[in-house]
Amino acid sequence: MKCARCLLQLQCLRLVGQSARSVAQYGALLQSVSSSQPNTLRSTPLQALRGFHGSPGHAKGRPVPAEFIDEDDKKRDKSLVAHDDLFERVAKEVKTKATFNKVVDVFIKRDVRRRGHVEFIYAALKKMPEFGVERDLVVYNRLLDVFPKEVFVPRNYIQRMFNHYPRQQECGVQLLEQMENYGIMPNMETKVLLVQIFGEKGHPMRKYQRIMYWFPKFKHVNPFPVPQQLPEDPVDLARFSLTRIANDRDAKVTVHQLPCTDVTESGEQITQPHIVGIQSPSQVELLAKHNPSRPVFVEGPFPLWLRKKCVYYYVLRADPTPPDEKVEEPFDPERCLDYPLQLELDLDRDLGDEESFDVEDVDEGPVLAMCMTSRGEQAILNQWISGLQENNPILGRVPTLFRLDAGPRELQGAADTESAHHHGPEPETQKEERQPQEEPEVKVEEEPRTSQRMKR
Repeated sequence: MKCARCLLQLQCLRLVGQSARSVAQYGALLQSVSSSQPNTLRSTPLQALRGFHGSPGHAKGRPVPAEFIDEDDKKRDKSLVAHDDLFERVAKEVKTKATFNKVVDVFIKRDVRRRGHVEFIYAALKKMPEFGVERDLVVYNRLLDVFPKEVFVPRNYIQRMFNHYPRQQECGVQLLEQMENYGIMPNMETKVLLVQIFGEKGHPMRKYQRIMYWFPKFKHVNPFPVPQQLPEDPVDLARFSLTRIANDRDAKVTVHQLPCTDVTESGEQITQPHIVGIQSPSQVELLAKHNPSRPVFVEGPFPLWLRKKCVYYYVLRADPTPPDEKVEEPFDPERCLDYPLQLELDLDRDLGDEESFDVEDVDEGPVLAMCMTSRGEQAILNQWISGLQENNPILGRVPTLFRLDAGPRELQGAADTESAHHHGPEPETQKEERQPQEEPEVKVEEEPRTSQRMKR
């Protein structure tokens, strides 16, 4: 009861300092309480009470009852956190650069103080690949413009030393790192925005300086660059990929078959895949010198990554030449002017030098030709071998063996219906290939193949 009495007195003390009428109400209230609780509250004469002055900081720190909290404030707090819903609501139908900029405009116009801008920028960086703007410099500068200006700039050396506004600086560095991962070089507008937001000594500004120092040095360091936009035509993509693999200016690309759709007499549609091959003059020379009694092998598919796209190719190779059949030919000194193919150095050796070297020399068979096709079946690859016989007549006398793996689905034939002459002999040829694979002799032949694949 003493606690109830003290709380009641404190509530009435706030009313005492307002007016004299509050004092009369306080006396009447005490009399009513004393009449209701005679045992605990004694009837004492009314005394003059001092007024207490509360500080404004204390008034701000008082908890607000739950019934006075507006539901709109709750929704507003949730909207500051869940920014992914904002992208989904604004860009329901189409996700383009225009809709992405519209979402940014909606966030900027929502609040002048830009509250929750760090969470919004993190959500925007995550959503950029979905809208296709992950390589757009204008969009990155627009996200930097979301930061409030001249608020996070350190004013003295102490603020610079203790990482002034760390969350905002980390967000700016993360934005620049995503630009670095996609190979986007900042411009002068990016620098001006970083100076306005974080100052000239902030961590994002240092990140910008490092990017501007290293990017020009490594911009053209790759001698075989891959374009940002790969060809959409499968034949052009295969031609570009094979030229990149061969790395020989004299290599000739031949399109053995273009993708087409034929209709048979019975009304069935047959989809023919594309077959693109490449062969250099040196490979033609090696194939002409090949022993007809020894077979050649068609192996694949082997993957090749071009940025985010993976293509597959097949090779025509032979086993290594036995030591007794090797013929060492003298090197032509004018064959390669960039670096010598043979060195004859008479160097004096010391007593501590070792004359024996432990070097693992793996002799692999020569690669005689390469090709790419959208459907890696034996019947399709037979057409490629038949096309190679025009420039390599020795293939008509050399046995050809197929060592084909279970490739990806796009290489296993996506046509709905195929002709009967493609489906008929295929199971028998597969059985013939599986039977020698179970024998121990064929397993020995596959050993250099695995080493070749590991080396590649």
